[in-house]
Amino acid sequence: MAESAQSPLAQFEIKELMPISVGETSIAFTNSAAFMTLAVLLITLFLVLGMRKSALVPGRWQSMAEISYEFVANLLVETVGNEGRKYFPFVFSLFMFILFGNMLGMIPYSFTFTSHIIVTFAMAIVVFVGVTILGFARHGWHFFSFFVPPGVSVVLWPLMIPIEIISYLSRPVSLGVRLFANLTAGHTMLKVFAGFVVSMGIIGGILPLAFVVALTGLELLIAFLQAYVFTILTCFYINDAIHLH
Repeated sequence: MAESAQSPLAQFEIKELMPISVGETSIAFTNSAAFMTLAVLLITLFLVLGMRKSALVPGRWQSMAEISYEFVANLLVETVGNEGRKYFPFVFSLFMFILFGNMLGMIPYSFTFTSHIIVTFAMAIVVFVGVTILGFARHGWHFFSFFVPPGVSVVLWPLMIPIEIISYLSRPVSLGVRLFANLTAGHTMLKVFAGFVVSMGIIGGILPLAFVVALTGLELLIAFLQAYVFTILTCFYINDAIHLH
């Protein structure tokens, strides 16, 4: 038990906080669900505090809320165009949820729910299914022309179309795995170097401590970048569904 607690992977363990079962199916409230709920509450609090007193000269909270809003809005307009504005609530919610989940995971003894493949893959599937439905809703059966690269000879269609379909179907996998892998690897490295600091003592642990400090700064950057990458790829997928080729 003690060895398990010292393992770098112990921080990713799902723990039941409130056992709930329906028949033989467990739907327990876990630490992952608790931090997801906390992330939603913090996002709501952040936006409410930021916008409750809309002033001509914004304060700190209002400035941060407006910067978040404008950052995602500009991202959508630059990648999708003005048509992308109608999808802003979904993309903004996605960005903030991932960002707060990543940042919460940087707090010692907290839990990073975005480091679990089931969570990141579920978000990726929602994006993938939503974008596919959007494509069919706008273009009907013409949406299948997306799998025919423009300018390619008809002779090459039997080769290129399967490649395009496989590429399209792999989108949720790459989207989910990228976020999961980056956060899992970073948090594991932090735990390993932190273990060296403790085991090597005050003098011997100086170098590992320097690595921990540097890695913490890098992980904060990665926490933002991964939320950004997930969001901008979502914007690109929306653009593909709207404009095809």
